[in-house]
Amino acid sequence: MSENSQAPTEAELAAGREAYELDRAHVFHSWQVQETFKPLTVVKADGSLVWDGEGNELIDLSAQLVFTNLGFQHPKVVQAIVDQAQTLVTLAPQHVNDARSEAARLITELAPEGLEHVFFTNGGADANEHAVRMARLHTGRRKVLSAYRSYHGGTDLAINVTGDPRRIANDNGDAGTVHFFTPFLYRSYFNASSESEECERALTHLENVIKLEGPSTIAAIILETIPGTAGIMVPPPGYLAGVRELCNEYGLMYIADEVMAGFGRTGNWFAIDREGVTPDLITFAKGVNSGYVPLGGVIMSNDIYQTFGTRNYPGGLTYSGHPLACAAAVATINAMAEEKVVENAARLGEEIIWPKLLELSEKHPAVGEVRGVGAFWAIELVSNRETREPLAPYGSSSPAMNDVVAAVLKGGVLPFSNFNRIHVVPALNIPDDQLRRGLDIIDEALDVADQHYQG
Repeated sequence: MSENSQAPTEAELAAGREAYELDRAHVFHSWQVQETFKPLTVVKADGSLVWDGEGNELIDLSAQLVFTNLGFQHPKVVQAIVDQAQTLVTLAPQHVNDARSEAARLITELAPEGLEHVFFTNGGADANEHAVRMARLHTGRRKVLSAYRSYHGGTDLAINVTGDPRRIANDNGDAGTVHFFTPFLYRSYFNASSESEECERALTHLENVIKLEGPSTIAAIILETIPGTAGIMVPPPGYLAGVRELCNEYGLMYIADEVMAGFGRTGNWFAIDREGVTPDLITFAKGVNSGYVPLGGVIMSNDIYQTFGTRNYPGGLTYSGHPLACAAAVATINAMAEEKVVENAARLGEEIIWPKLLELSEKHPAVGEVRGVGAFWAIELVSNRETREPLAPYGSSSPAMNDVVAAVLKGGVLPFSNFNRIHVVPALNIPDDQLRRGLDIIDEALDVADQHYQG
């Protein structure tokens, strides 16, 4: 055990109490009703364990917002940040630095063939913003198609590209975005009875949207390869290849949003690798450096790169390719390769998570469906299996879901929950015993969900 694995001292707990008071006095939190929000204080963390402001140890099955792919305090990444800070702590983006150059080399080596250049951003939202901007400038068109069940970020364009209900309060109908339905057999919009039927009908629907909107007006289709916050709906075989074919046929750019699914989360370096599909642009963030220092980016095809080979690209960020963030990315990618973390994510899903979630679905009537891949899973909770009535309405929560989440937290797991789902999205190197213990805690908490079952 590292030094951080010890329970917090009284001094650390006292500092946590002071931090909470200062937070409530001065911090404005994202996506929250400010006056009723009661945030969890974290006083220390190590690996997949965190300690709250009361000194309780929690197993983190959320990877925070699904970004601590190497857990907390990975020594190689921490040391790389320290070394970089002592060498060159910051630098304007127009200058060359070795951390950025090496990070770009490593990232493009992992990307599909033909995507050899990276534009670095500060996170996933601005990566998606710039990918759309590149596609628009490359094609000379404005419209962007995106899925209703999706999340692409909180900035103005990214939230409009987003399909989930958080978009609605920010949607003035003038962002040049058009939404469509993607395949999700459990809650199909296509009245399908099989995955192949769902796939075929979803692709037909998408092609109809393209035709009705006018291909000559559309710059790109942006898709989360596997939607994350929206519910971890793994696309049926052939769907992503079908999207690629439609983009080729109608001259559209294909943007693969890998912000959450990328860098090992699915048991592949990129989720797009599962189908061998090559997009025109890939956006990334989160797991590229385990979230230790903010970093995102756009990997682009050579065709898009050449558009700006003799033409100015009208975009940039003060901290693009920040040395500390890129040094963390280099250390993260190298550690993941050396420690076979991507392969471990696949093993965790196949050997531990999927068998246990299947057991939960058979044991608990409130579990409507379990789905996922690698270390990327969702437990869909319902009040009736026949009608598939969700335990919380789409776009909201409910007293029943609040009770379930509270039981998970009380049992000793820090969960990721959204609407009527509990997600199982741990660090990719979580010890097996901690993962099993966390899943057992969720198992016990689902007894609370069963009490709200009405089937």
